[in-house]
Amino acid sequence: MSNVAVINGMDAVRASVIAHRTGNNELGMVKAMMIENLKTKLMNGIAHFLFVKKDGSIREAWGTCNPALAHAMTNGRGESRENYATTAFYSITDGGWRSFRWETLIKVF
Repeated sequence: MSNVAVINGMDAVRASVIAHRTGNNELGMVKAMMIENLKTKLMNGIAHFLFVKKDGSIREAWGTCNPALAHAMTNGRGESRENYATTAFYSITDGGWRSFRWETLIKVF
């Protein structure tokens, strides 16, 4: 018996980008599903997650994309971070917008 995961739409795009950057198709699929889970949590409230920063250190983040929580800090005039294979979030601890590269996501709590 084998397990099958079906992904499509933006998940498929994320999986492809991550697989290309890491050289690992399976990792691309797993992280794409993690990002979808994280984005749902970010839109519904405050999410807790880990990712690797550019300098190699691990960042523990609490963030949101919920309009009710981040509305005052959102102008909506920029280009989506998704176009750059990153996910943006409003950092509750830093009080500003941050983003991470898809392949650097480690864990969603």
